[in-house]
Amino acid sequence: MLAYRLVQAQTRPEFQEVPEPHAGPGQVVVRVAGSGLCHTDFTVISRERSYWTDDQPPFTLGHEIAGWVEQIGTGVTKFHLGDAVAVNPSWASCGRCHLCRSGEENHCLYQQTIRAPGVGYDGGHAPYVLVPEARFLVPIGDLDPVAAAPLTDAGITTYTAIKPALPSIWPGSTAVVIGVGGLGLYAVQFLRHLTGARVVAVDSSEARLKLALEYGADEVVSSGADAANQIRELTGGVGATFVLDCVGVNATLATAVAALSWRGRLALVGAGGGSIPFDFFKVPPGAQLMTSLNGGSVALMEVVEMTALGRLKVLVDRYPLSAAKQAYDDFEQGRLVGRAVLMPETMKDTDRGPTTSSRIAAVPAGV
Repeated sequence: MLAYRLVQAQTRPEFQEVPEPHAGPGQVVVRVAGSGLCHTDFTVISRERSYWTDDQPPFTLGHEIAGWVEQIGTGVTKFHLGDAVAVNPSWASCGRCHLCRSGEENHCLYQQTIRAPGVGYDGGHAPYVLVPEARFLVPIGDLDPVAAAPLTDAGITTYTAIKPALPSIWPGSTAVVIGVGGLGLYAVQFLRHLTGARVVAVDSSEARLKLALEYGADEVVSSGADAANQIRELTGGVGATFVLDCVGVNATLATAVAALSWRGRLALVGAGGGSIPFDFFKVPPGAQLMTSLNGGSVALMEVVEMTALGRLKVLVDRYPLSAAKQAYDDFEQGRLVGRAVLMPETMKDTDRGPTTSSRIAAVPAGV
């Protein structure tokens, strides 16, 4: 089968012919319906060879995966051939510690480094993917698996950052989402549905701010030096009770802290490489600063069910797997509208299913 792979560290990915996987004991082969693109992929590509230790390239990219059970290994009893599933990417989790047993595999106490499909393991940018344990599969029922693919990272990353903050987001307070792209649009919807707070979206793109209003933001603010002041004006000087930074560069983190209220919470999910001073006089009194990485199986179940019930809109830019290079270029150049998802050509047209919140990306001839 043809797979889109990182062949060597710090080189452009390329297509390679690789054998189709076969399920061993406890394993499951999933026929991929959709495999999403993520900013993390660019980080994976940029890593030096020494970073990979025992997990050296080549490996297939793609950690946002959904599809159908194609092959079941001995000992797997809870799934059947043809079941539609989403894949939890926390493959480095132990499955035995308190947090894993609580469905928070992303916070596994014994996870030594970040490893996932497409991050050291063969991922979903291929017709089939081998899932090492059935516990990483979440049934999605009749949900379109192409639309479900981004839920496995973009969806649960923002949900996992927001959920623990809910008790402190009181009715009438303000919650801010900085960066309303592939992650931020989910965050806007979660905050609208789960809280009684005013939801403010911040972005440098007028088009994305308009989209944020369509997806549930109450107010929008353009990024820039005056963004924090505008947020404070909207809140009568109080500031935001909760700020979610989906970008994570110096400028957005500075805006986040400047807009934060006393005893507010700043959650960082954007891995932009930025930082802020953690100083007694530079962080609001009582404020909490936290990072949040991906999500566990329980969060994925909840987000899948919210989507199935029509409470969460998923905006997907669909590309054939053969157009992977074009999709990554569109991503890097800011041409995407939603979350880009690659679809292997082994899919039948009837499998793809209509999705009102998706579009087929225009791919130039010859790509």
